[in-house]
Amino acid sequence: MEGSLELGNMTRVQEFVLLGLSTSPETREVLFAVFLTLYLLALLENALIVFLVCSHTELHKPMYFFLGNLSCLELCYVSVTMPSLLAGLWTGPCHVPFPACMAQLFFFISLICTECALLASMACDRYVAICRPLHYPLLMRPQVCLGLAGTSWLGGLLVSVVKTACIASLSYCGPNVLNHFFCDVSPLLNLSCTHVALTELVDFLSAIFILWGSLLVAIASYVAIARAVLRMPSAAARRKAFSTCASHLVVVGIFYSATLFIYARPSRMEAMDLNKVLSVIYTVATPMCNPVIYCLRNREVQAAFRRTLRGS
Repeated sequence: MEGSLELGNMTRVQEFVLLGLSTSPETREVLFAVFLTLYLLALLENALIVFLVCSHTELHKPMYFFLGNLSCLELCYVSVTMPSLLAGLWTGPCHVPFPACMAQLFFFISLICTECALLASMACDRYVAICRPLHYPLLMRPQVCLGLAGTSWLGGLLVSVVKTACIASLSYCGPNVLNHFFCDVSPLLNLSCTHVALTELVDFLSAIFILWGSLLVAIASYVAIARAVLRMPSAAARRKAFSTCASHLVVVGIFYSATLFIYARPSRMEAMDLNKVLSVIYTVATPMCNPVIYCLRNREVQAAFRRTLRGS
């Protein structure tokens, strides 16, 4: 009875305070200018890719369909995390109401899970294109591509519903200061005043299935691709095959290196400054670099862009 009264008397946290990247006013001004520029570049680049893929019929191919989905995701991704980062750099520690924090967490988890599934789908697309080229039009027909993309988005939403519900159901009695620039899983678990073993288990299992599962699909696809490329008799053919996969491998390596280190672990992460640095990689740097690595160096995309400029 006394225990229940104590729980009832606990004051539930109504808002969280995000410390952001830096507490020094001088540093904040410089970082604000840098990250605002990066944010606008990420929005411009990804919006351009979505426009080109939608408006040019020669880009209506499975590879560009997935790249368009990825760019659409990156537009949402940076718009979920960057506003709170910029607000913290502009005004200092940012006060976020509890419902808004949970909403940001929901969209962030959904998008990061969707990105994992999309990267795995793109690896499968490259595997079919290189290892089974004669069957490519059949295996990667529009219905299959739509199914893979739809499953990626829906799967991300479902995983996010479960994880966000578990984290929102925890009790937060104070303190309410998050040493981060957005509402993320590890900082929130660190602030909970109730037992978090079940939530940590759900978080860890989802990381195993989503992060490790999609990574294993990508690795298996590229191992098969490497074997097929090495058997090609022509050096020119090997270079062409490798060039179509190199950009994807770079993005996969950067993205999974950061996310696996942060999320694929069963305990709460204590090194929050390192957590923030790694979070910058996949919430800011990756969305800005992906269009350049994937598309803007691609000849077909460059040709579509030049035609767009001439048409305007």
